[in-house]
Amino acid sequence: MSTVFMPKTSFQVDKIIFDLDGTLVDSAPDLCAAMNHVLATLDRPSLPLADVRSMVGLGARALIGQGLKATGGIPDGFMIDQPLDLFIRHYRANIARHSQPYAGAHDVLRLLKERGFALGLCTNKPQDLALSLLDALSMRSYFTSITGGDALPFAKPHPMHLDHVRQSLPGRGAAVMIGDSITDAKAARASQMDVILVSFGYSPEPVESLGADLIISDLRALPGLIVKENHR
Repeated sequence: MSTVFMPKTSFQVDKIIFDLDGTLVDSAPDLCAAMNHVLATLDRPSLPLADVRSMVGLGARALIGQGLKATGGIPDGFMIDQPLDLFIRHYRANIARHSQPYAGAHDVLRLLKERGFALGLCTNKPQDLALSLLDALSMRSYFTSITGGDALPFAKPHPMHLDHVRQSLPGRGAAVMIGDSITDAKAARASQMDVILVSFGYSPEPVESLGADLIISDLRALPGLIVKENHR
């Protein structure tokens, strides 16, 4: 278990807000399968898993757009709604066929909850798909607040997405964001929130360049880094 140390090495908070894809769950294999299902109906070539990993993070519509650009472009006047609907239907039917929580995710979430932290989830994944994935992997019960990318008029990196989750969690103390990408880092910074990034996620940019307070290579490092805020 290792960490790459940045300016901050410990966090005193009441609330911990997680990203989902690329942070808690490796969902890229099932997202890739849904993407390639759509591309096949459009007579486009399939994309390798490594390419799709770097496209995850801004929601299904953006993912489809990137997939189309990578396989020939988006024609003028092309309506993305139909392939998006096909993508979502295929993904919903196969949402946890190959997706798995990252090593230690269950144990870490359970331990943090037992220590009294309020846990939230802030994801750009559509709300119903986020809940379905969490249910399929028996992870939903850890979280007091779960907000998907279509649940509000705004989504990460807009700070109000993250602010909504923070405000919906009990307690009056500080919060820290745990994510894997520039989307998470920007949302946290705009919300004046500390951010820890994982090195094993889906960021197309080196995570060292994203301005995190700390980078970790294993979720199991978190309980040793985050302590409960002391209110007097």
